[in-house]
Amino acid sequence: MTSPWLSLFVAFLLLAANAFYVAAEFALVKARGFRIDALAEEQTFGAALTQRILGNIEAYLACCQLGITMASLGLGWVGEPTVSAIVTPLLEPLGLPQETIHLIAFLIGFIVFSSLHIVLGEQVPKTFAIRHPEPVSLWIAYPLHASYMLFWPLNWLLNSASRNVLRAFGVQEVSHHDVLTGAEIESIVESSAEQGALERGVRDRLVGALDLKELTVADVMIHRKGIKALDIDLPPREIIAQAMASPHTRLPLYQDEPDNIVGILHARDLLRGVSEHGRDGLDVRALMRTPWFTPMTTSAEDQLAEFLRRREHFALVVDEYGALMGLVTLEDILEEIVGDIKDEHDIAVQGVRPQPDGSVNVDGTVPIRDLNRMMNWDLPDDEAVTVAGLVIHEAQAIPDPGQRFAFHGYRFQVLRRQRNQLTALRIEREAEERMEGG
Repeated sequence: MTSPWLSLFVAFLLLAANAFYVAAEFALVKARGFRIDALAEEQTFGAALTQRILGNIEAYLACCQLGITMASLGLGWVGEPTVSAIVTPLLEPLGLPQETIHLIAFLIGFIVFSSLHIVLGEQVPKTFAIRHPEPVSLWIAYPLHASYMLFWPLNWLLNSASRNVLRAFGVQEVSHHDVLTGAEIESIVESSAEQGALERGVRDRLVGALDLKELTVADVMIHRKGIKALDIDLPPREIIAQAMASPHTRLPLYQDEPDNIVGILHARDLLRGVSEHGRDGLDVRALMRTPWFTPMTTSAEDQLAEFLRRREHFALVVDEYGALMGLVTLEDILEEIVGDIKDEHDIAVQGVRPQPDGSVNVDGTVPIRDLNRMMNWDLPDDEAVTVAGLVIHEAQAIPDPGQRFAFHGYRFQVLRRQRNQLTALRIEREAEERMEGG
């Protein structure tokens, strides 16, 4: 007859095996392929094998399930009877009926090993593997691979059966190395920022880069009414004077009408021309560069890629009919990622005039994104590009001067209107207590 102490030793081995396979299962599911790849490049022990395991993860998960099932069945077969066999002699001196003694011994064995099974065999290894998936994956790689090879026929049978069942329900097999979506990456960044692992500035830059694909050129461009262009037919001295007075290094040149852009004048080319030919002998047409036009539906992400590919900093934005809508610069897009980029020649957002009472007088053509960036506000820009467009969208009409509105936590008052355009508005943020109460 087998010694109960030997059976108890076997039971604890089965408990350890159960814990091992549980940890292996959760570590492989939670491990991130790019981290394992990085460890493999550093030649960390077990990383190369873990890469292979993750490449065939479904088969190894079947091995884990087989190990968990066999260990659990073994515990039920060995553990509880063993404890009962140990406890029964201790209860007999109490003089209780044999049926009662056997029942108590069974309950003690059930409670003891069920508790050990749940805590040590399931919860502890599972939690540990979830918290440290990559290190655990490296630790379990070789023993798991050994057990996989040992039970390969049974593993193959179970894995094939599970694949066929999933295939019957139309579930396609996927790679463990599927690329994370932008939303998933943004969720990770947000979670890391909330936990203090990322500073706010770093979080804003990462999210800004991810959000570029959600923006179009129309969202970040300077509207055509805000373009400071030069008349190419002006005398050279006048063109030089206006260019020198401008804070911009690239200036559009128009002919006959402002929307007819015929070239781009770069300040560096202008200075070279003045140096070579003097002010009166300057030929602006010979200095101007060919304008680059881009559709207003182009995503900010694609436009950034084009700026980098062409080594350009400046593009004119047109609609589907070729009509000029505005201009976009490399700096405009980069500011969506890193925030304001200021230098000694920058000027404040034109058309935004903060007032002593905390309100802000704003021209209707001011882009919402520029106003948000300057005032650290959060006005929505999904339905409109400019402040006037936002008020018209919310009011579902073109308001008259003096009309007031409140939405999105801000109060708006129309100051001036010209024909069908709102040219000036006053905006102020509602008090926090009023916002909470509303």
